[in-house]
Order: sequence, then structure tokens, then C-alpha cells
Amino acid sequence: MLHLLKIDLKKLTSYRTFWVVCGLYFSTLAFVTASGMEFLKWLASKGAEFGANININRIPLYHFPDVWQNLVFISGMFKIVLAIMVVISVTNEYQYRTIRQNIIDGMSRLEFLQSKMLTNVLLSLMSVAMVFVIALVTGLIYSPQIEIADIFTDLEFFPAYFLEIFAFLSYALMLGILVQRSGLTIILLLLSHMIEAIIKVNIPDAASFLKDFFPMQSITNLIAMPFARYALQEIQDYVAIGAVLIALAWTFLFNYFAYLRLKKSDI
Repeated sequence: MLHLLKIDLKKLTSYRTFWVVCGLYFSTLAFVTASGMEFLKWLASKGAEFGANININRIPLYHFPDVWQNLVFISGMFKIVLAIMVVISVTNEYQYRTIRQNIIDGMSRLEFLQSKMLTNVLLSLMSVAMVFVIALVTGLIYSPQIEIADIFTDLEFFPAYFLEIFAFLSYALMLGILVQRSGLTIILLLLSHMIEAIIKVNIPDAASFLKDFFPMQSITNLIAMPFARYALQEIQDYVAIGAVLIALAWTFLFNYFAYLRLKKSDI
């Protein structure tokens, strides 16, 4: 497995685009997640109003254990950048015929797919590690009182965040293998939520329960938006097992469909 990962990383690291996109992703992720509180304070200083009953300085955005869900939710918004990188890496395989050369050199089509999946796992783990470190450091800085129990509360959001990233990257991988053209694939990737939303709008109320089974929705459902609690509204402050199972099923299907396409395509 490590051999397959090394092969794919060797190809990826030779692309300047890989370094640019990954640098943009991780630097933006670090800046946005670490500076959220200061940004809110800056908005308040410029006259922005957040509600009569909301004191910006008292919002426990970075307090344990809120910080885990807050930063994981924010970080999930940037997964599209990594997904674009996955699309570029896959479509380049077809454009430069490196996939054909890999097959000629003895790599099976399943091994080729596994190399891409392992890269997705690595990128997902790197995202989880970065968000965890930032959340831990900012939590230690901003929390008025630090309790060990609070630090270890709600850590289940990180496995859910890993699944969210890996599932979306698997979707990008499938699109790249199915379409094989970077421009069109990226457009489809960017429009996926919109296309799904249009379909869901036309679902009758009697079948509204089906909406949670759509692929993009299932990924979104893993981590609920937490900020409504600061307006004294009830939120989902846990990871739902049902959402995890649906996302796992779609992740398997994304990679399986990619394998079927690879198996039947004329490379």
C-alpha cells in the first residue's frame, strides 16, 4: 500500500499546481480557523450588529468543548479546494497518458485506483491534523477555564470530519475518472450542490425523508452548523450515526463506480 502511495505522490509532487493548490488550501484553512474571533471583534469595532443580546467578547467560539465542532464545521467549507486538486491530478493522468504507462509497467487498474484513494486518505488526515492542532491551541488560549473533561468532549467530530473530507474527495475522484476532462469535471464539482438542490426542491413532501439520502446532503449532514446556539437556538451538537452510515455508503459507491469505469474503459 505504501508503495502505491509513493508512486502517486511522486507524480503529484512534480506538478507545480499541486504545491500551489495545497499551499492555498492549508494556508487559508489555518488563517480562517485561527482568526475567527479576531475577525468578529473587528466587525464589531466597525459597527456591525450581531443582535441586541449578543456580546461578541462573550461568544465561546474558541472555548472547549465548543471549539471542536465550530472549527470542524468551518474547515469543511474549504474541502472544495482539495477536491479540485484531486480532479486535476486524475485528469492529468489521462492528459499526459501516465495512467497508460502505469498499466503497461504492470500496475493493475485496481492498484491505480488504490493509489488515488490512499492519496485522498493522506490529504484527509493532514486536514484533520491541522484543524485539531489549531482547535487545541486556540482553545487553550481563549478558554477562561480549562478542564480536562472539556478538552476530551466532542472529539467524535474529528472522525466525522475525516469522513466528510474523504467522501467528498472520493466524489471528486469518481467525477475525474468518469469525465476525464479537468474543466468540465471542475464545473460539475462546483455545481453539484446546486444540481442536487434543484432535484430536492421537486421532491414531494410525502417523500421529503429521501433528501437526507442524497450524496451531497449526506456529506453535509455529518457535522451540523453550530453557531445558532449563540442565539440561544437548539442545535445538533453530536454526530448522528445515521448520517455516518449514509456517508459511508456513498463513499463506497463513489470509489466502486470509479473502479467500474476504470475496469471497462479503453486506456
